[in-house]
Amino acid sequence: MSVESDKQIADILATYGEPLAGNVWRVQGTAVIYHKTLERIAAQAQIAFAPPQILRAERDEAVILVTGEVRLANDAGTRREWSIGEALIGVNYRVSGKQAAYVFAMAEKRAKDRVILKLIGLHGLLYSEDEADEFKRPETAPAPAPQPARRSQRSPQPQNDAPDPGTIAASLRERINAAGSINAVTDLMLGPETQQELAYLAPGERDLIREHAKERLVALGWPVRSNRKGASS
Repeated sequence: MSVESDKQIADILATYGEPLAGNVWRVQGTAVIYHKTLERIAAQAQIAFAPPQILRAERDEAVILVTGEVRLANDAGTRREWSIGEALIGVNYRVSGKQAAYVFAMAEKRAKDRVILKLIGLHGLLYSEDEADEFKRPETAPAPAPQPARRSQRSPQPQNDAPDPGTIAASLRERINAAGSINAVTDLMLGPETQQELAYLAPGERDLIREHAKERLVALGWPVRSNRKGASS
């Protein structure tokens, strides 16, 4: 992503009280945003969704049309957008091991996320994490299957190389506190090293770290707005 697109994304997210750091990351240069972040924005923007239209319903495939509408500022009417969500097992929706497949739920999430991105002006600038499996962060990837133990004549050695989650969390908090500017916090949270460290933490601890980063951004002057900019009451 360019600095210009980063700023554009950050400005739009800020109007809904969401920082760039902790909500957006990069996959080979592509900006990706959490589905749950888009859900919060949809609630903040008061986006209304019409009942979905099922275009294709198979055991391993679902295609759904979703339409959303948002009220414009100053009673200037409404804006409506639509999009299609597709999920086909083995093609654009991978399921591993004993993981259950929910093709309709995935198709709906993809369609709704695309509609939200269109309505808030982020379509084309970034993608939802559910757009493609390769967008998933390491923290959401399935754990590798256990390998059978191999016999060895050597005595087993203690495994001391595993990172300690408590140490990682403490280190992340220290680095967030040490960041002296909004850009420094954002760069820290978007960095690949931070992403790898977050992957070692439990989901609840990751959320606490992201909230700590947001608090640091606010302390450094990041604007928090409880209502969408320009929206009428």
